[in-house]
Amino acid sequence: MKAWKPASVACAIALALSAAATSLQTQAATATAPPPVAAPSLSLESLFRAQPYRGESARELQFSHSGRYLAYLWNPFGEPGTDLYIHDTQTGKTLRVTSPAAMAAFEAPEDLARFARKAQQRQTEWNERQQREELQQAYLRGENVDLGQFEARALEQLKKELAEKKAKDEAEKAADKAEAEAEKKAAEALTAKRSGKPVAEAAAPAASAASAAAKSAEKDKDKEKELWELRDELKKKEAKNKLKPGDLYPGVSQVVWANHREELVFQYRGSLFRWQAADGKVQPLLGTQRSLRMVAYTPDDQGFIYQDETRVLRSRFNAAGVQVLNRELIHDDDAEKKYRISDTRLSENGRWMSLLAQAPLTAADGKGPAPKPGRMVEIMDYNTRFATAKKVEREVSDDKRMEQPLALYIRKVAAEGAAPTAQPQPVFTHKGGDVWFEMSPVAWARDGSHYAFVTFEREKELLRVYLGKADESAKPEMILERRGDVHHELVNVMAPDFTPDGKTLVLVLADHDWRQPYAYDLASKQLKRLVNGEFEAHRVLGFTPDSKQMFVASNRDDLAAMNLWRVDMATGHMQALGQSPDYHRNAVVSDDGRWLAANAGHWSQRPELKLIAGQGEARAPKVLTQSYDPAFDAVHVLRPERFSFKNRHGDVLSAYVFKPKGWQASDRRPAVVYVYGGPLNDRHTIETDSFQPTGYMFGMYMAAKHGYVTVSIDTRGHSNYGRRFADANWEQVGLPQTEDLLDLVAHMKAHFGVDAQRIGLNGWSFGGFQTQYTMYTQPDVFAAGIAGAGPTEWENYNSWYSGRTIGKVDRSKPVLRKYSLLPMARGLRKPLMLVHGMMDPNVLYQDTVNVYRALLDSGKESLVELFLDPDGEHGMGGVVKTAGWHRKYEAFWLQHLGRAQ
Repeated sequence: MKAWKPASVACAIALALSAAATSLQTQAATATAPPPVAAPSLSLESLFRAQPYRGESARELQFSHSGRYLAYLWNPFGEPGTDLYIHDTQTGKTLRVTSPAAMAAFEAPEDLARFARKAQQRQTEWNERQQREELQQAYLRGENVDLGQFEARALEQLKKELAEKKAKDEAEKAADKAEAEAEKKAAEALTAKRSGKPVAEAAAPAASAASAAAKSAEKDKDKEKELWELRDELKKKEAKNKLKPGDLYPGVSQVVWANHREELVFQYRGSLFRWQAADGKVQPLLGTQRSLRMVAYTPDDQGFIYQDETRVLRSRFNAAGVQVLNRELIHDDDAEKKYRISDTRLSENGRWMSLLAQAPLTAADGKGPAPKPGRMVEIMDYNTRFATAKKVEREVSDDKRMEQPLALYIRKVAAEGAAPTAQPQPVFTHKGGDVWFEMSPVAWARDGSHYAFVTFEREKELLRVYLGKADESAKPEMILERRGDVHHELVNVMAPDFTPDGKTLVLVLADHDWRQPYAYDLASKQLKRLVNGEFEAHRVLGFTPDSKQMFVASNRDDLAAMNLWRVDMATGHMQALGQSPDYHRNAVVSDDGRWLAANAGHWSQRPELKLIAGQGEARAPKVLTQSYDPAFDAVHVLRPERFSFKNRHGDVLSAYVFKPKGWQASDRRPAVVYVYGGPLNDRHTIETDSFQPTGYMFGMYMAAKHGYVTVSIDTRGHSNYGRRFADANWEQVGLPQTEDLLDLVAHMKAHFGVDAQRIGLNGWSFGGFQTQYTMYTQPDVFAAGIAGAGPTEWENYNSWYSGRTIGKVDRSKPVLRKYSLLPMARGLRKPLMLVHGMMDPNVLYQDTVNVYRALLDSGKESLVELFLDPDGEHGMGGVVKTAGWHRKYEAFWLQHLGRAQ
């Protein structure tokens, strides 16, 4: 059997460097027409191979002030870390600034050696895991394969290492003994010399050296370890050598452009470096044992402002010394709050800065720190001889909150060489404690005249917008307030922004049920809606220099995608800039409005970094990266067909379907529905660039391999469909989604050629909850179900989520217990498989255990089965890998839904 062999790291690097030097163009293809491709050789091992097909997407996208250069962090497929790349929009060329080789001059050789060794280890592990998967399946097909070869090879290597260690230890002992004997003789000789006595001759050995050596060897003979002992040693070795986040080359983590010059400062492993377009060289600036973070260039670009763990500092490029702009906050001995800087924001003109500080909570008696919020939950680890408990922090709905007090300081940036000024009093504070309080980052007007921020108090359902003047002592004015029905998904994406002229503050509100931008005129104090329609536009990207037009990301033309738009601030007219059906993520716009960049793609054109024109006639974007392994095309054999329908309430629901080759509307095929159903802030399942492992990839596999019809759907409850959908769960969790699933089944029976008696339901996390809720409350609709890692008891789930999306909480008692699935379990009538990672710190494994107990207690033994990953967490990934977990799914569906006729 031929084993899968990935391209070598060196080949991948060479290929990627070539790709980085030239722009890559890929052919666009429709995302709605599913080509009927047969795939008799398609396997789960190839579909979910050990090394992912997708590499890292570009991030930290930033244009230089002039808009000529685009900086981004990325590395080609197969390379670890994210290095700095600079694309020149004038010449069309891309320069790779950093790499392991380029940064070797600033690195310890030992670290570079470790990075290389661990990268090779990762590749070796991927290769071996892939071979294991393929050999196991060959064995099950009856082929003659050696399944023990991997362990045998590892044990032989271990024996060699143990022998080498033993020889080294014995050599060290012999050397130590010889040194001790020599020292003893020297001491005896010195004593004899001082006493005037002759040195005593060494006594004759009792036996020959060979005999003594033989006796010593016999005495110290180490019996060869038994197989089980070697296996224990191997387990310890693998645990010790397990890859950790810091083992692989990390690359660059932060980039900040100059205000006027074509240069930037970047952070690499806590140190700061400078790059200038003129010479293209990397210049080290600061390397300390402290973690440094760049804040901004000075207004004249002659220096830079940065922050360590406690202070804000300024340095000049051509001068020695460091000026402390804000030292660690000073407190009187009897000060009630001991604030510590957590975030610094500088105005573009460099004259003002905001300092957000937080204070640790103290115990009730004022002595010592307060206990950590929430509680410690034990997760059992069965990977040792006797099970041990691992503790993780958790805050549930009936825990008292421990929000840290916060304070906002406004400070004038001191002139160079100026004496330190007295620390002002904060302009805004919040006492923290047993409350839910959220605050957006501070936004500065470009001229430094004003700043703004937004707060949200969950229990009060109170949203407030504050506007402040550049003054160290003046309190900000509360200019807008919304109380009640704020939209559960609003706050995390709520960030104010000033237009370039500083006359308008742009906010994202949900006053008309959709998250959209509004303009607050600072002079007239009037609020104006900037766009109109039933769509989301919650990301404001920037403005044209004249403040007349705005750039936003919005799903106006397609609820399954986010396009980039230019919006006229006066009329609200919207012009699409990107290509449909691309989903644009992490988008940025240049200050002059000429260029935009985003990670964009769809099902027929994998997402890559694209450069998009911000003005003029629409033209094809330029592709700058190659993040996918081209081998993916061999397993991507079908495309889904998107569709929508109205539910019983008149809501339009989005979905997609995989239809197998030869499908006809008159067929009576088995079918599987994949559902999530819960809010995800700004995500949902039906997105044109989402290759979700189960809903998309496995759905494609079941259609291509077994002739199933597979459907993924966004029911009510999902985000990015407006307030009606996002709020659908509130205090009726599971019910609206179940109604929508029933309406979907009716639609499938009418249009998709399915057998109504052979439709399965599957979901993960919230979808695992939803699958169970539907199977328990509507037991005759779905023929079987698979529920993965579902939170069956919302009172035990993280309160940051449950208290925002499930229902009102009472921190004196677990009132969310009324939404528990345990009492509903008695309603099950069809086969159900419960799947969970036993070390899941997100949805606790106990949620599955408890509902399993309830099912057994109600006599469902013949209907329910457990599939567990003993080492797995919320996404599994322990001993059960993605291919294996979907192999179990495949067997379950074939058993309970049968094969296509």
